[in-house]
Amino acid sequence: MRYQKTLLLFAISLVAAGVNAATPRNEPIKPIAPAVITEPEKVELGKKLFFDPRLSMSGIISCNTCHNLSLGGTDNLKTSIGHKWQAGPVNSPTVFNSSLSIAQFWDGRAANLKEQAAGPIQAEVEMAMPHTLAVDVIKSIPGYVEIMQQVYGTPEVNLDRITDAIAAFEETLVTPNSRFDQWLMGDDSAITAKELAGYQLFKNSGCVACHNGEALGGTSFQKMGLVAPYESSSPAEGRFAVTGKDKDRFIIMILEVEKLFSFCDINSSVIFYDLAVRNP
Repeated sequence: MRYQKTLLLFAISLVAAGVNAATPRNEPIKPIAPAVITEPEKVELGKKLFFDPRLSMSGIISCNTCHNLSLGGTDNLKTSIGHKWQAGPVNSPTVFNSSLSIAQFWDGRAANLKEQAAGPIQAEVEMAMPHTLAVDVIKSIPGYVEIMQQVYGTPEVNLDRITDAIAAFEETLVTPNSRFDQWLMGDDSAITAKELAGYQLFKNSGCVACHNGEALGGTSFQKMGLVAPYESSSPAEGRFAVTGKDKDRFIIMILEVEKLFSFCDINSSVIFYDLAVRNP
């Protein structure tokens, strides 16, 4: 119901902006709804924390280091680099539209953005900052104490509030009103004939069985290596690391296609996408 209301407001905003009003299309991919910000002060606090390298032991790594908002919400590296230049076992998923996923991390070990935000701070291969020390550092900064008072009603600084604020900021990092979203809302002129042909092939080839919903993915877990044995030098084994069940080995969360900003150019088809369909 909340999504439907937000989408209605989105449609109204498109009309107000001069976008052709039309009947939304019934597609397996849905338009991304704009973020609804009800606590702007908390969002601003989360933004400050997201960019603050003082949450890392080295004092040089922030959330934005691996989820760089100027690089599509990731670092564009094969595997991310963390504390003491250690290479992690996997790459960093984009933070854009991550709030639309059913879980966080490739193996889904975090249920939501708040839970996810706590992980990298303490992880030895990432920011390597013990949670207690991270809290003490933020507590030592008067500006943060003042904002905690404004947002939460008391000046107390704790991990729960730090991760809650970061999650609130990350929830605003959605990408609505792309040309493809406008097409989904019924605007026939929003995408080109080539892009439409690419989408039809994408859909008719069965890609939408996994890459669906608002973000073209993030709605299910699937097994790597269904067609051919999965081979990798990475020690990561997907959901197996979470459940310990052999049947979950190499099962990962489905990638949100819109996260692949260079997915196109393979042919007219495979991706109606990099054509900036999702990116205005």
